[in-house]
Amino acid sequence: MIKTPVELNGKAILVTGSPGFIGANLVIRLLSELTSGTVVSLDNMNDYYDVRLKEWRLAQIEKAAEASPVDHVFVKGSIADRELLDGLFDRYGFDVVVNLAAQAGVRYSIDHPDVYIESNLIGFYNILEACRRNPVEHLVYASSSSVYGGNKKIPFSTEDMVDNPVSLYAATKKSNELLAHAYSKLYDIPSTGLRFFTVYGPAGRPDMFYYSATEKLSAGKTIQIFNYGNCKRDFTYIDDIVEGVFRVMRGAPKKEKGEDGLPVPPYAVYNIGGGQPENLLDFISALQEELVSADILPADYDFEGHRELVGMQPGDVPVTYADARGLERDYGFTPTIDIRTGLRAFAQWYREYN
Repeated sequence: MIKTPVELNGKAILVTGSPGFIGANLVIRLLSELTSGTVVSLDNMNDYYDVRLKEWRLAQIEKAAEASPVDHVFVKGSIADRELLDGLFDRYGFDVVVNLAAQAGVRYSIDHPDVYIESNLIGFYNILEACRRNPVEHLVYASSSSVYGGNKKIPFSTEDMVDNPVSLYAATKKSNELLAHAYSKLYDIPSTGLRFFTVYGPAGRPDMFYYSATEKLSAGKTIQIFNYGNCKRDFTYIDDIVEGVFRVMRGAPKKEKGEDGLPVPPYAVYNIGGGQPENLLDFISALQEELVSADILPADYDFEGHRELVGMQPGDVPVTYADARGLERDYGFTPTIDIRTGLRAFAQWYREYN
């Protein structure tokens, strides 16, 4: 796909969902890479997980901002607040928008649907409306590997049908892609959706398995291993995710006219995944070894005594596996960081954080 180069220096950039996991790391990357411009980060700092971790990430952003020539502004608020969002667009005239704000979590969506509708649907609609009224060079937004649902064909390709979500979270992410396509077609808004595959790393989300397992094991509790360990995940380290997002930001789908004189939607969707699904039991073994190496757990820890094999949970899928050739083709990037390296970095961070 032909891309239109987008210069980020000197521009006004909005990153929603910062200081969330991906958002915080992306903002720090922007502050360290760019030489001019303004980065506005927006987050409602909700208590879906421990707010102290978000505050820690925000402190890391502020440290990066002190050493950066780029102006940084953090705004506490929700993308579901249309008046707030419109005011920010009016004030800053954003050139590039990266929407990472969303209510995350597959299992949480089963019992808490309202927050997913508010953030992932109403909030995303507000983003699209703001981009329509204040034309942007590029809208980049987070989708998810969960849109593939119970697809049997692997690896998952962006060419696959994704009409069978197995969770409300997945349904909202697929809805985001459909809404973005409609707005790209109707209003010629260049938009790119990114389907993230099981993101992990230092200062990640505590509800993700590797983090929650670490918390439980270090407290002497038992971890549950779903589907009796017969799961495979395409784990993707945070630095690879940020590199992918950073590259995509700088290349927008090209605006073109069709034979009917109307816009051909400047719209694209990519997978960002490691492309090497790991067996869950192997991943857990690597995690345990790195927790011992980092002195978080003793060498004689009884791992077998703290494991419980259980069945599949509602909303889960047995395998995720990204076909990320589109990202390599159009942006020259393929994730490369292996789980051993990634889990070692997480374990070292966890020791220092706690």
